[in-house]
Formats: sequence, structure tokens, C-alpha cells
Amino acid sequence: MAEESKIKDPMPPPDATPEEIGEFWDTHSLADHWDETHEVEFQVNLNSQQQKKQNENMIRFGDFVEVNPQVKLEKGKEYPYIEMADINPGNSFVFTQKERVYKSGGSRFQSGDILFARITPCLENGKIVQCKNTSDQPCFGSTEFFIFRGKPNLSDSTYILYLALSPIIRDPAVKSMSGASGRQRAALQSVEDIYITLRSLPTQRKIATILSTYDDLIENNTHRIKILEDMAQTLYREWFVHYRFPGHENVPMVESELGPIPQGWEIVQFSGMLDLVRNGITPSKFSEEIFAHFSIPAFDNEHMPTLEDGDSIRSSKYLITGGTVLLSKLNPRIPRVWFPFLNTEHRAITSTEFFILKPRPPVNCMFLYNLFRSPEFTENFSVRALGTSTSHQRVKPDDFLNISVSIPTESLLDDFQQKVSPLVNICNTLRLKNATLRQTRDLLLPKLISGEIDVSQLDIATEAVQPNKGGTPIPYPLTDRLHSDKNILGGKPVIKGTRLSVKFILDLLKQGWKEEDILENHPRITHEDITACQEYQKVKRASIGR
Repeated sequence: MAEESKIKDPMPPPDATPEEIGEFWDTHSLADHWDETHEVEFQVNLNSQQQKKQNENMIRFGDFVEVNPQVKLEKGKEYPYIEMADINPGNSFVFTQKERVYKSGGSRFQSGDILFARITPCLENGKIVQCKNTSDQPCFGSTEFFIFRGKPNLSDSTYILYLALSPIIRDPAVKSMSGASGRQRAALQSVEDIYITLRSLPTQRKIATILSTYDDLIENNTHRIKILEDMAQTLYREWFVHYRFPGHENVPMVESELGPIPQGWEIVQFSGMLDLVRNGITPSKFSEEIFAHFSIPAFDNEHMPTLEDGDSIRSSKYLITGGTVLLSKLNPRIPRVWFPFLNTEHRAITSTEFFILKPRPPVNCMFLYNLFRSPEFTENFSVRALGTSTSHQRVKPDDFLNISVSIPTESLLDDFQQKVSPLVNICNTLRLKNATLRQTRDLLLPKLISGEIDVSQLDIATEAVQPNKGGTPIPYPLTDRLHSDKNILGGKPVIKGTRLSVKFILDLLKQGWKEEDILENHPRITHEDITACQEYQKVKRASIGR
């Protein structure tokens, strides 16, 4: 069960500089203009028809949006599917990644529609997103979603997303919940009966454009994180699973208890290559101290620890020391592996559901981190879980320590760490950037939606958009302007939703383009994109021994 705590700002890595964090559309200076302790109060009266008459600019939410719009699906046919677990609190978009055969029931929607979680604790946690489907197919998902869509000439779907995320809609929805403990659901009628201020469609689109700019940057950074982590994992598998490390042609294979391994490698139990650190602490005894809390919920929410007062943390924890890797023993079929970045300002603690593992030389953290993230380890680790419930299974420490793995030579371990450490450090910096973007977006959102910040008279470009069926502005992707260029074909995507490829950027560099020329001529490309492509090329070459 998630612990109740006072969640504050995420903790930055110790070596992050202002230049690394970036200006983010001047988000730092924007954040300085608002008082974070100020709470915007919304007076919502669900049943007051008198209020509606007094203010002609008010409209009932159920009349402002299409609620659970009709979407036709054929039984027995495969369609994109989104379940509740696919949605991460803090992210405003969800992308379809899998398909299932439609049988009957469930929520049905299309790209651009808003998915609004109606069940506890998903609603309280903010599982409210806009669906982004990469195809024209209709979609279906969990029965626990309300579906909202913009009405032509009245409401914008992306504006509805941010309206639904605001206290104007969320707070009354939470208050309307009823049902058995742990399975309470919001009442749709209560949500439909909320009265909101009716803003013009151009103003809605301006608000949506401002807020979606932050979410686009968050999604871009998230996608780059995935690329970098995939690069590190690909190199790990090439070298240590498929044994295609540099010079492998000259190393004979020998038999071992785990099968053939390269000569010079060893088979070692975890008990012989790492230490299980257990420095216990009771944070509530340090009521005035602020801790950096690496918890299971924090990991699930974009791998960002939270800063929490000691008096708000009721259970015992473990202190985290430097040079360690965290591995969750809870429900090991869901891999939770964390390389914690620490600073000297706050002591770092973690849930007792994590093993704190300190490698013994020559083994290093980068090797352990990628070993624990490999599918082979996850399968081996999961079969050792015990428990009466599938949702609360755990691996005992001794069962983990008795697992045997193959350990490469010291020189190969050192080479791997040198190549992978920069990728992991960039990932941590990007996560910090995303935390800054979310903080600024969340400060802006209620003020824009309530009208405290009036954008109706601001000159905000919204004309270069491509409206979808619900009236939502969708920016023209960069590749629509480059579609005739053969270089955009192939390679791995860099910017999600644009089909922009690694090959395209690398070809520009190969042709002699300087970074400043690329950034000037292709505004959707960032310095981080170029760096990620160059790192990808280095890892790809290293994986084949060139």
C-alpha cells in the first residue's frame, strides 16, 4: 500500500548545472513569478441553477463535451488497447502500444479523446490523459474510464484534458465517489452536472497550446530516456548475453555450470560479488529533517525520488549509500531497478521493499544495473518469489543471493562502465528536466483554467495547427515538411510522433552540417537529440567491435 506523505519538489542530482537543466522555454523565470504556496480556490456548486442564470458564461460540463461518444468496434477483430497500468500520473498523454482482440464491453475511444479514470486511487493520483494513437483505428480499454471528446465549434479536446486535470473537475469527481472501500468510483452524473466557465474556442486553444508545449517537451525527454536506456541494454546484451564483445573472435568458449562461457569468465553467486546493505532508520524520529525518499510509488512515477518530512514517514526505512543499485523484491515480474543519484543536502532513504546492493570490485554499478534490467534476470528472479497473493509476492534475500551469474573479465567490465555511465547520467538529467517542466505546468494549469491568467488577448500562434475531428489542434510534424527527403526513412525514432530518425541526423552530420546549422534549420531538433544520436552511433559501433 502506498504510504501517505507530504510530497515536495523532486531531488536534483548533485552534479546538475543550470546549463544542463536548460532554460525550458524560460520555465525557471516563469516559476519565479508565482507563489507556490498560493492555493486557487474554486467555488463549484453542482446543483445551483440560480448560479447558471446569474452568469450567462457558465455551461454544464456534460453539455460542453461529448461523454462516452459512440465508437464502432467489430467483435473478434484486433484494436489498439489501453489499460489503466499504461497510464503514468504526471504524463498528460498515453500512446497506444499493443493490440487485443475486442470481445465486448470496456471503454471505446479514438485518438484525441480524453481518458478519465473513475476509480480510486487512480482518479486521486491523476490518471487523466489524452489518447494518441499512431493509426486511424478506433481503440478500446479499461471499463474504469470515462471518455470525453470535444464538440465541433464548441470545445477543444486538448483544453478538455487540462480542464479535467484541474481542481474544477477533479475535486467534485473525487467527492462524488461511492462504493466498497478500495473500489470506490466517481458518479458520472455528478461530473456532468459541474458548471464551468464557457470560454471561446480560440481562447481554449491558446490555453491548450501553452500547456501542451510543456507536455510535448516532457514526452520528448521521456522518449530520449528510453532510447538511451535501450542503447545501454543493447550493449549489455551484445557483450554479456550473446558474447559479441570486442575481440570475442579470439576468445574460445569453455563449459560451465550455466553452459558455454568465454574463457577467463567466472560463474559467481551474488553473495560472492556484492553486499546487501541494511542500514535501518526510523524517519519519524527525525521530525524536522527532510529526506530524499526512493519509494516504490516514486519509482513508478518517472523514477524521481520525493522530498518528505521525517514526521510524515511512519514506517522504518533503509539509508542509501553511494555506489549502490536498488532492486525491488516486491512483485519481481514487474522490474524495478534504480540507480539512485544522491546529493549531500538530504539523506536518502528507501522502502524496505528494495534490496540495496553494493558491488564488490571488479564488478561495478553499471554492470549490475543492466544485468538486473535484462529479461533473462527478470525471469530467473521472478520464479523465486513467494506469497499467497499474486499482487504481493516477494523474493527472500537468501534466495536472491544464491543466484549464480557469469562475470566477465575486469577489463571488459571497466570498458562497459565507461561507455554506459554517460548514458545513465544523461537519463537522470532528463528526468530532472521533466520534473521542472511538470512543476511549472502544474503551477500554470489552475491559473489558466480559472482565468486568473487571462490569455484571450495574447498573441499566441495557434494557426499552424491541424485540427482533428474533435477540434483539437495538432502541430504539423516536422516530417510533413521533410517528407520528400529520403534520409528520414529508416533508423530509430528520436522525437516521438514525428518519425524523425537517428539516420537523418547522422546523415546531416556526415554531410558536414554543424550543430548550430541543424538547430537553426530544423527547430524541432534539439542539442540533446544530436547528442543521443552520436552516443547511439558509438554504442552501435562498440557492440560490433568497431
